[in-house]
Amino acid sequence: MSESRQPTTARAIVEDVFSPKIAREIWTANYEDVLPLSIQDFDLSAVLPAIFYMFRFGHRRGKGRFLETFGGQEGRRRDMTIERVAKILADEETFDGFEDEATKAILGDLLLSFCLENRKRDLGQQKQIQRVAPAHYMASWIDLPDAVAHLRYAPEMITAILADQGGESVQINQAGAKSSFTVGQGYEDNVLLKAFHQGMVREGLFSGNRAADRFQEDVPVGLDQLLMIRLAQKLEEPPEKLRGTEGQISNQRPIAEQAARDFSEDMRRFVRTYAEVLPRHAFVELLESCMAVGLTTIVTSVLELLFEWAESGVIRQCQEQQPSKMFVDCSGGLERGLRSLAEQSMDDFLRRSERFPTILMALRLLDQSARINRKLKDQKQRTRPYATEWVNLLGDLLHDRHKESRAIQYSLDEKAGNLAERLEEEYPEAAKILDSEEAEPNPVWRVAETLTFLQGRKNTQTKFVGMMDSVLMISQPNGLAIKRSVIRQTASGVREKREARSLVLSDAVLDYLVHLHVLLPGNKEGHQRLSLKSFIRILRERYGFCIDQAPPGLPISNDELQRNRFVLERRLRDLGLLVGVNDAEAMKHLKPRFERSQEDGNGLD
Repeated sequence: MSESRQPTTARAIVEDVFSPKIAREIWTANYEDVLPLSIQDFDLSAVLPAIFYMFRFGHRRGKGRFLETFGGQEGRRRDMTIERVAKILADEETFDGFEDEATKAILGDLLLSFCLENRKRDLGQQKQIQRVAPAHYMASWIDLPDAVAHLRYAPEMITAILADQGGESVQINQAGAKSSFTVGQGYEDNVLLKAFHQGMVREGLFSGNRAADRFQEDVPVGLDQLLMIRLAQKLEEPPEKLRGTEGQISNQRPIAEQAARDFSEDMRRFVRTYAEVLPRHAFVELLESCMAVGLTTIVTSVLELLFEWAESGVIRQCQEQQPSKMFVDCSGGLERGLRSLAEQSMDDFLRRSERFPTILMALRLLDQSARINRKLKDQKQRTRPYATEWVNLLGDLLHDRHKESRAIQYSLDEKAGNLAERLEEEYPEAAKILDSEEAEPNPVWRVAETLTFLQGRKNTQTKFVGMMDSVLMISQPNGLAIKRSVIRQTASGVREKREARSLVLSDAVLDYLVHLHVLLPGNKEGHQRLSLKSFIRILRERYGFCIDQAPPGLPISNDELQRNRFVLERRLRDLGLLVGVNDAEAMKHLKPRFERSQEDGNGLD
C-alpha cells in the first residue's frame, strides 16, 4: 500500500527555485539596511540595562550568571522566582533582619517593585522572572532576558544612534572623545551612564576589564539602587561579552535619518538636564517615555519613506523627512468621540502598513539580486551608518533607471515563471499572483507579493503590529497608546471581535515632552517661554502627533479639534505644566515642574 505524499511546504519550494542560501536571506520579515529592528514584539522597558552594558564594554552582552545563581540546583528558568531570589539574598551578610518568612516576603515585594519583573508582568513571588529594571547601572550585570537578541536589536540600534560614530560597527572611543555618549570610557564621560552610576568606581583598566567595577559602600544611594547593587554583587561579575562577530554592535541606523538625529538630541538634552533633578523613579519612567516617543517616530518615518520609495525609487532628503501623522486622543480614552477618532486614525495607519512587508520583501529581492550581479556586486555602496545611497540604487533598479535593471528584472521574471509552475498545484492563489503580468508588469512586485502571501499576510501583519505595540509601550502607564477589545459588525453583517488601538498622551509622556521642549536649544542652560500653540505645533511637525489639526485622509470637525485642544490644555493645567492669567493664547505658556537646583544631587529620591 503506497503512502500518501506529504504536501511540500512553501519555504521548500522557494528554496528549490532560489537556492537555500538566497531563501534564507529573503524569507524573513526584516531588512536591516532600512530598519535595524526585528519586526516582532519586545519589551521596551527592558532595553536600558543592555544599553548600559554596550556603552560600558563596546560589545553585545553574552552569558551571565543569573540563571546559575538563582535557577536552583538544576538551573531551570521556571525556578527563577522572586521568592527564591529573596531567600538567597536574605542569607547574605549585607542583609540583616530578613530571617523569617514575613520579612523575606517583604524583601521579595521590594525586589518586585524596584528591580525585577515577572513574565507577562504577572504579580506574585512564585512566577518566573523575565526582566530587570534599570534602577542602577549595576542592572547591566543581570542577563535578563537571558539572550540579548530577545530584545529584537532595539538596544543595539539605540546605542548606535546615540554613539553617532562612523564605520561598520560601534567601537570603543579614544580617551578624551568629544561625545555625550562615549563607548568604553568612564561613567562620567557618558551622560546616560553618569545618570545611573551612583557610588561606582573603576579599578585598573576600564573598557576591557569586566572586574573593574566596584561599589563604594560609604556612598549613600536610594533603596531601589541599593537593592539592585546587592542583587548584582551576588553574581560577582558582569556577563561575558558575546563572542565572535555576533558580539559586535552593528552601526546600522534606520533610513529615517532625521528622526534618528532628533531622538539622539532629545535623549541627550533630557538626560543631561534632569538626571539629577527628577526623583529617580520619575526619571526612569520619563526616560522610557522618551524612548517610546523616539522609536515610534523612527518607525513611522521609515514607513513614510518606504511608501514614497515604492512609487519614486528615491529616499527623501534628511531635512524633508517626516513621520506619519496620527490623531491623538488627549482625553486618554475618556471621551467617546475623541477616542473613536483616534481609533480611526490608528486603523488607517495600520491599513497602510499592510503594504510594508511587501516593500521590505522587494528590497530584499533587489538587494540579493544586486549583490550577485556580476557588474554590481563590487559596487555595493557602504550601507553603514545610513544606507540611503544603496536603497536609492535599488530604487533605480526597480524603476528601470539603471543599465542593469533589465538584467535583474529578467532574472526575477524567469524565477517567477519557475515559481509559478512549482506552486500551481498546491498553492494556486500564489501562482495566480505570479501570472498576473497585465495587472503588475514589474516582476519584482509580483515575486514580492507572492512571497509575502506565502509567508502569511496575517502573520507578517501580526508581527508588525506587535512591534508597534512594543515601541508605543501600549497600555503602559508611561506609554503612547492604549487598546481595547471591541465587537463590530462587518459589511457582510458578521459580528467580529477585534482590538482597537488609539494614540494617547499619558501623563508621563506629557511630563516628558513639556520638560524637554521648555529647555533652551543646544547646550544652553535654563528654560525658554514656550507657548501652548508652539508646543502643539512641535508635537505635530516633529513627532506626527496631531492635536488640533486633522491628519491627512481623516475628516474631523473643527468642534472636535477644538475640544481635543481644550482637553489637552486642561490636563496640562492639572499637571502643573501650563500657566496663564486669562484666556488669551499669548498668555498661555508651559513651565516645568522640576528645575535644576543650585547644588548637585546624588540621585536620591
